[in-house]
Amino acid sequence: MELLGISIGWILIVLGALFFLIEATNPGFFIAVPGTVMIILGILFVLGVDVFGSSIGVIVGVVTALAAAAVTVWLYSRITPDENPPTTLSRDSVVGLEGLVIKEVEPESIRGKVSIEGVEWSARSTDGIIPKGMKVVVVRSEGVHIVVEEMK
Repeated sequence: MELLGISIGWILIVLGALFFLIEATNPGFFIAVPGTVMIILGILFVLGVDVFGSSIGVIVGVVTALAAAAVTVWLYSRITPDENPPTTLSRDSVVGLEGLVIKEVEPESIRGKVSIEGVEWSARSTDGIIPKGMKVVVVRSEGVHIVVEEMK
């Protein structure tokens, strides 16, 4: 099959290679799968397999494309690092957690600071001043700060 004197197979191969180049510069965009499928189908076209002309050609094209996609996904999962997904603490998710006072906490001010799982939070106490170095527990969150009580 020709398109303006250029084989569709070569166009697919070049597009597939371009997809791989994009994937290499922006990992995680996951366009390696369609890139692989384009290259494989392009090779079939260049080799003379008429993918659209006969039912056998369609079957060969589909099976080859699915196999290429499956192998690409499998390889991609093997080369990507096995990391736990990142976790983010939000002010609502810290209720009930324990922390350490790193700057004195007062009931009427949010200038106090508490460290919870390595994250610093503006805090105020439910009652009384809690000095630096004391352990606290988060009882609720309000606006942009948390409210803590000293642990007994």
